[in-house]
This record gives sequence, structure tokens and C-alpha cells, in this order.
Amino acid sequence: MSTPAPVELVVVLPLVAAALLALLPGYRLTAQLNVLGCAASLAASVALLVGQRPPPGDYLLVDDLNIVFIVLTALIGFTTSVFSAGYIGHELETGRLSAVFVRFYHAMYQLMMFGMNLAFVSNNIGLMWVAVEIATLTTVLMVGLYRTHEALEAAWKYFILGSVGIALALFGTILVYMAAQPVLGSFHDAMIFTLLVARAGSFDPALLNVAFVFLLLGYGTKVGLAPLHAWLPDAHAEGPTPISAVLSGLLLNVALYALLRFKMLLALNPAAIAPGPLMVTMGLISCVFAAFMLYRRRDIKRMFAYSSIEHMGIIVFAFGMGGPLANFAGLLHMTMHSLTKSAIFFAVGHIAQAKGTQKIADISGLTVTHPVLGWGLVLGVVAIAGLPPLGIFMSEFLVVSSTFARQPWLAVVLALGILVALGGLFLRLNSVAFGDPRGASEPTRASYVPMFAHLAIVFVAGIYMPSTLVIGFQNVARLLG
Repeated sequence: MSTPAPVELVVVLPLVAAALLALLPGYRLTAQLNVLGCAASLAASVALLVGQRPPPGDYLLVDDLNIVFIVLTALIGFTTSVFSAGYIGHELETGRLSAVFVRFYHAMYQLMMFGMNLAFVSNNIGLMWVAVEIATLTTVLMVGLYRTHEALEAAWKYFILGSVGIALALFGTILVYMAAQPVLGSFHDAMIFTLLVARAGSFDPALLNVAFVFLLLGYGTKVGLAPLHAWLPDAHAEGPTPISAVLSGLLLNVALYALLRFKMLLALNPAAIAPGPLMVTMGLISCVFAAFMLYRRRDIKRMFAYSSIEHMGIIVFAFGMGGPLANFAGLLHMTMHSLTKSAIFFAVGHIAQAKGTQKIADISGLTVTHPVLGWGLVLGVVAIAGLPPLGIFMSEFLVVSSTFARQPWLAVVLALGILVALGGLFLRLNSVAFGDPRGASEPTRASYVPMFAHLAIVFVAGIYMPSTLVIGFQNVARLLG
């Protein structure tokens, strides 16, 4: 019997871990197994990165584009599982969760990792759609984990809007198949992405045009683009904080990845519409809308949820602009946002447990009562606001400068959105981190290591990026067209 390849392990390991976690009792055992499962997935993804890539198959594919998503997902999945171990243990001790729900949570966590990894390595557009749906449904179940009225309402809203989005994406996928089938002949070949790319120039452009509109609306719902974003703030506010970190840091990227795959198809058909202007429009609307909405938030997790909408707008805008520099900037911004926003949600999780609330009005003076946590949050907000020398400053600078060289007015609107968001974030940070302490002041249990590990990577990336990483991102930028 042959040894499974790393690409197979990336998919199989989380599925096996999910099955074990569904059966095993005890919080400590399941928490440790969850961490070990994520560590094994991270090791498999690194082996896939540094080793020889397998040739594309009918169902699995590894290329320059998805290897970035795979490694980033495995890394943040691992660090979030480490943070989650202490966080969920505190929820169990305080009675917010029972042992049964904790076991369910850990099993669903690994099933979610399975769905995301399967979506990334799928070479079949139908299988990719199924994998995105698996990842979505597992997070729906975890958003409602606390079983409060608000949590169930948020999960239901997420389920309804997510179902609408995935139905639109399914219809778009079917239209792509209908465009490909007359050219490729067989049903099976018309679903394989590598074959679609090879023959995309011969597809019916009218069908591709309609398909991309549905795909943009469908997967755009899961990316959190305005005006399709309504599920995202509720899901962040009411679900467990580790799931907020995964939603912002990982799950939004899964839908973005699917959208980029289909954008590549349209770019290879000269008679099809250019997907860029549609993506630029939705990205810019999301950025500006979310930036102004930051000023009206009273819940700290909702505030950072709108920050995620803003940054996903910037990322989609960059990929919509296209070209080597804008694509490079979009990929760098996606990576930096995933690391930074998950670190911020780690901090917010600590804050909610220490203060016993998520209301901004009831939180003050963190740098006095919890200095390490307070200054960690300050550093996270400085990073996500795009101030130098952190990594997001570099990616935003590249996005704005590349846009200004081609479409100056678009660059002005984008820069306005970024500056408005910066003001909203620092307005809230001032009251939360500084001033006279207010509210409860309980000790925190979860580890600070994941938060500062992410922030350290973002800090280093703003000053120095290894040449191998730069070359890899440049290859992806060229691949995206």
C-alpha cells in the first residue's frame, strides 16, 4: 500500500481528527487532540510547500495559487486551536458551554478545516462548491454554539444568507459547465479546472458572462462584500471568539479563492466581459461602506467584523484591478489581514472573558488593568489600520500606488475609505485601551502566544520579506493575469 501524499494528507488528516473528536469524551483530551490534528495538517501543508508537487489529477490540484492559501489556512488553524484550548476551557468552567457542546465544537472545528482544505486542493469545480458548502455549514453550527436567542438568530441569518449565496454560486458553476461541455465533450472533463483553463478561449462567452455575475454574487456573499454582508457582523458577535478569528482569517479567503479561480477562466476568453470592473466596484463599495459603519458600532466584535468587510473589499478591489503589482498587493494584503485580524480576535476573546462583556462602553483602561493584553490590542489595531512599519501598510501602499498610476480617481476614493476606517478604529481604541479602568477585571486563561506570534510575523513582513516568498507571490500574480 502506497503512503498518502502530502496533498492527500492535507484533506484526510482533519477528517480523521473530526471522527475521533466526535467519539472521545473529556475536554482536555479533545482540546489536545484538536491541537495535534491542526499541527499534523500544518506539517503536511509545509511538506507540500517545500516538496515536489504532484501532477494535477481529476480531483486534486496543487499550484502556485492554492499553496499560499493551504499553508496560511493550516498556520492560522493551528494557532487558533492553541488559543481555543484555553478559551473554550474557560467557557466550560463558567458554565457557558457543557461538555457535550465542547466535544461537538472540536469535532466541527476539524470538519471545517477539512472543508476549507478540500476547497483549496479541488481540481473539480463541483467538488470545490461542495467543499465550500461543508465549511459554511460547520461554521453555521458553531456560530449557534451558545444556544442563546441571539446566537441562534445569528446562526439562522448566516444559514439563510449563506444558502442564498451558495445557490447563486451553484447556478454560476452549472453555467460554466454548460459553456465547457460542448467544447470538452464529456461531463467529467467539463468540471476539471485544469482542462477548463486549457480550453477557456473556446467557450461560449455569453454563458461565461452570466456565470461570472452569479459567481460574484454567490461567492461574494461568503466573502462578506457589501451589500451581501448582513450575516457577518452577527456571526462574529454571537459565536465563540475562536470562530470569529477563523471566519475573518480563513473562511472569507475560501470564497475569495473560488472567485479567483473563475476570474482566471474569464480572463482567458477574449470575447467574455472583463471581470475586473465588477470586482473593483463591489470591492470599493464594501471598503467605503464598512469604513463609515465602524463609527456606529457599540460591540467590539461587531466593530472588527466591519473591519473585515472593509479589508476584504480592499483585497477584491486589488484583484479586480489586476496586473502584476495589484495582484501581488492583493495577495500580500490577504495574508497580512488574515494574520492580523485573527490576532485581534484573540485579543478580543481575552478582553471579553476578562471584562465579562463585549460592549465597548463597558471596557476601558486595558493598558492599566491588563497591560500585556491592552498593548497587544493597540499593536493589532495599529497593524490593521495600515500604519507603518507593519505589513498591511506595505500592501495598502502597493494597492493605492498601483491604482493611482492607472485610475487616479479610484485611488482617491480607496484612500478615503482607508483613512475613514483608520479614524473609526482609533476612536474606539482610545476608549478601550486607555483612560480610567472600568468594568470587571478577571484574569485571562488562554495563551497570549498565538496573538503575539501573528503580530510578530506581520511586523517582520513590513520590514523584510524573504526573496523566496516574494518570488512565490510574483508567480501567483502572473498566474492571475
